[in-house]
Amino acid sequence: MEKTRLGQTDLMVSKLGFGSIPIQRIPEDEAVAVIRRCLELGITYLDTANAYTTSEGRIGKAIAGERDGLILSTKSQARTREGIASHLKQSLDQLGAKYIDLYLFHNVSDLKNLETVLDPHGPMAVLKEAKRTGQIKHIGITSHQIDTAKEAVKSDQFETIMFPFNVVACEAADELLPLARKHDVGFIAMKPLAGGMLDDATTAFKFLLQFPDVVPIPGIERIPEIEEIVGVLEGPREMSAAEQENMRRLRQETGNQFCRRCDYCQPCTVEIPISTVMAFPSIARRMPRESLVSGFLADAMEKAANCTECGDCEERCPYHLPIREMIASYVELYQALKNT
Repeated sequence: MEKTRLGQTDLMVSKLGFGSIPIQRIPEDEAVAVIRRCLELGITYLDTANAYTTSEGRIGKAIAGERDGLILSTKSQARTREGIASHLKQSLDQLGAKYIDLYLFHNVSDLKNLETVLDPHGPMAVLKEAKRTGQIKHIGITSHQIDTAKEAVKSDQFETIMFPFNVVACEAADELLPLARKHDVGFIAMKPLAGGMLDDATTAFKFLLQFPDVVPIPGIERIPEIEEIVGVLEGPREMSAAEQENMRRLRQETGNQFCRRCDYCQPCTVEIPISTVMAFPSIARRMPRESLVSGFLADAMEKAANCTECGDCEERCPYHLPIREMIASYVELYQALKNT
């Protein structure tokens, strides 16, 4: 697979990375098989995080004895010296690695959090010492808020920035990406399929291929998903007139108020699977009524009807979505379908 330089890290990584959030949802043997198929297809950049429960351990199992040429990236949401030191040790153990190529401060989505991680006596000091001793090679940051992301890049304290970037949420192209290039900060695109909202991999990845220095990291749950995406990379990259029209349609239909399925809103006090509920309108456009009013999706919508509107989820949502209002609307849509 084609490789690209990841900013000032000088790491040469596969043009496509592997996002590990979805492998938490499947049995371990299936997860290991997915990872190994990604490696067979030429993917060398593997992204995970301390917060992704079983993902680090599953990657560690999949790559045991096969570290040569692989770039391991993991993340921590800790904001204290003690917390990030503990997370780093845990990640090294789970990955079975002597060092981590890229370690990122995770979900820094407001200026107060950015100030905390930039404090030279805070968690940044732990990572700089870990870099000095060889436990990590490079330091990066992830954010879901563009003004915070721009300030992080301008600080010149991070070698990479990970930010949502896709065909429907493409604000990064205007200022953040040019700023990252100016500061030689590697750009990693999270949510390339808009957190699962987009099911047209061809349009989604042909759009991203217009930016040769951007590394998308789609979350992969099944082998056919990664095979389809790699097929797009290996085919013609110019968007056809039909694909350009599809891109315009997707932007018009989706807007910017949609769930990226990051699950930072969880846990719900009444156990509503919020990201599943938030995907209901998209699923409803593609699936027959019988599939919508029975099975796991119906179970999720029935739980959503019990929402207490406590608002905890909205406080945690990095995109500031009106989750309570959206859930109520989708439950109404579900009830209407159920009663037809």
